[in-house]
Amino acid sequence: MPIYTAPTQDLQFVLQTVLDVAGSDTPGYDELDADTTAAVLEEAGKLSANVLAPLNPVGDEQGCTLENGVVRTPDGFKAAYDEMRAGGWMGLDADPEFGGQGMPYVLNCAVGEMFVSANMAFNMYQGLTHGAYSAIHAHGSADQKATYLPNMIDGIWSGTMNLTEPQCGTDLGLIRTKAEPQDDGSYRISGTKIWISAGEHDMSENIIHLVLARTPGAPEGVKGISLFIVPKFLVNEDGSLGARNALSCGGLEKKMGIHGNATCVMNYDGATGFLVGELNKGMRAMFTMMNEARIGVGLQGYAQGVVAYQNAAAFAQDRLQGRDVTGPANPEGPADPIIVHPDVRRNLMHQKSFVEGARAFALWGATLIDRAHRSGDAEAQGLISLLTPVIKGFLTDKGFETTVLAQQTLGGSGFTRDWGLEQFVRDARITMIYEGTNGVQSLDLVGRKLPAEGGKPVMAFFEMIKTFVKENEDDAALKQGFLDPLKAASKDLQAAAMYFMQNGMKTPANALAGSYDFLHLFGHVCLGFMWARMAKAAQAQLDAGVGDTAFLQAKLVTGRYYMARQLPATALHRARIESGGDTVMALDAANF
Repeated sequence: MPIYTAPTQDLQFVLQTVLDVAGSDTPGYDELDADTTAAVLEEAGKLSANVLAPLNPVGDEQGCTLENGVVRTPDGFKAAYDEMRAGGWMGLDADPEFGGQGMPYVLNCAVGEMFVSANMAFNMYQGLTHGAYSAIHAHGSADQKATYLPNMIDGIWSGTMNLTEPQCGTDLGLIRTKAEPQDDGSYRISGTKIWISAGEHDMSENIIHLVLARTPGAPEGVKGISLFIVPKFLVNEDGSLGARNALSCGGLEKKMGIHGNATCVMNYDGATGFLVGELNKGMRAMFTMMNEARIGVGLQGYAQGVVAYQNAAAFAQDRLQGRDVTGPANPEGPADPIIVHPDVRRNLMHQKSFVEGARAFALWGATLIDRAHRSGDAEAQGLISLLTPVIKGFLTDKGFETTVLAQQTLGGSGFTRDWGLEQFVRDARITMIYEGTNGVQSLDLVGRKLPAEGGKPVMAFFEMIKTFVKENEDDAALKQGFLDPLKAASKDLQAAAMYFMQNGMKTPANALAGSYDFLHLFGHVCLGFMWARMAKAAQAQLDAGVGDTAFLQAKLVTGRYYMARQLPATALHRARIESGGDTVMALDAANF
């Protein structure tokens, strides 16, 4: 049986010491004092460890079942869902006007990491609802908000996003689902959507589907797509549930992982739908949900790495195999714990340095979202727009890699189901695929985000790192172990960006062939920046004689590992980028 311990101490360190949320002038952050965040994290941690984590293997073993159009979730899921509802966790950062608690998004992300680590498949039900809530909140009419949002925030109703169809995934311009206008202002929605997470289940009274469809005579491609609210049950004027809508679950996908989440084929047979926002502007509305989902998927990626690492570290402390090369560490026993071996240490340090750096990166990104939304800060908006594909792509690639490394730590035990590592590997794998594959994220980064606003956001990022290095270069310990490697990595990133500027327009393949390496190069620089900030914060507390000395010293040691052993990968990615696209494109398609 796998273990899970909520990392509340590290979450609190990142929020309060590194990001200094309590001292921020972002509206609403005055509520994020240390006592408040500690209390929220502690309660969420208990729920994660005691309620959600024990259900994770149950959901994996049982999966969901479809009987006569009804999807049954695994044993215990409904009771856990009701407990989440009762605690108000589904509305933690939602608008108080509609029943939410109005807390900043960054706190929701910190809590969300624990929920995902404990039970990723379960958390997807409320995660999809949150995304649907955000889209309606941003683009819905006053009546739509009043009708749907209170019950979605409460969790009585849940939500989904319906984009993909059998013939189209990334290329949404190929959508065939139709929306026929009716005399009463509603639409009749007809078509089939696939891979719809939480599309049908038994935990909420109603499911509010957000469906992309095309109206008659709409322009071709994405310019002719509109977004519609299509509830499972129609809602009467008094707010009560009315007739069952003409939609159904046509099947459940048989998946590699996330078995506890119902991934559905959804059939719409003239279902009643209601336009969200403007006609033919559905992509703009849906991307409110998609961008939030991409941040959430990045969080999923590293959160699976967190729980996998915890199990690997615990195993390495207990498993006896071989002897320490410097002499027996456990002379009274038949062998030493495998954590004494340098290669096991390397493996664990790789995992630990990634998940802790990723946590800081994701929460920093969440503060940028808060600043953009709550303050109208255009620079924060530009920066998080630039970083979104990096958060999604890099953290999921490396999160999956971390689960594999953790599995490797257990040796043969990691390949068996009893220990749980193989489930973490299978569950983490989807994060690299859905909400836009990581290859698509890299193309978005290089093709759209890098040149956005004439390159202003990326130049602001470079300036941020340059300023941080300059302000702290008199600190000899920080300079040698953290600032010098960060400066070198940042130069690799700038050189790669310059290569794209010089070669991308005349030879697009040169840029696109290097886009994936650029995403990883950028991700490493972001984690290097986070580790430099964490090192500064940890050393300051040590110098002041405050905080947990062992925790702070471990933070410094782990950070030095990342800067010395992982961050130099930027040079490799830069070399690949600067090799151009010729070797990538040279082989004729028929010869693959």
